[in-house]
Amino acid sequence: MDLNLRKAIISNIASNDQKQLEATIVDAIQSGEEKMLPGLGVLFEIIWNQSDDNDRQEMIDALEQGVQQQNT
Repeated sequence: MDLNLRKAIISNIASNDQKQLEATIVDAIQSGEEKMLPGLGVLFEIIWNQSDDNDRQEMIDALEQGVQQQNT
């Protein structure tokens, strides 16, 4: 991913409060548009970097379960 894209995404949400951040995530997922995937990736990167090992393991567990459910 281009570093400028990452900075642009972060800049676009920098002043958002929790409700706005949640709406951004929900809208991106519900739209199902491929162009939203880089933004979600940047948001996930931020979450991952702010998480401790326990939170990361919970995310990995949830991801594994979600992938298995999508695959059935």
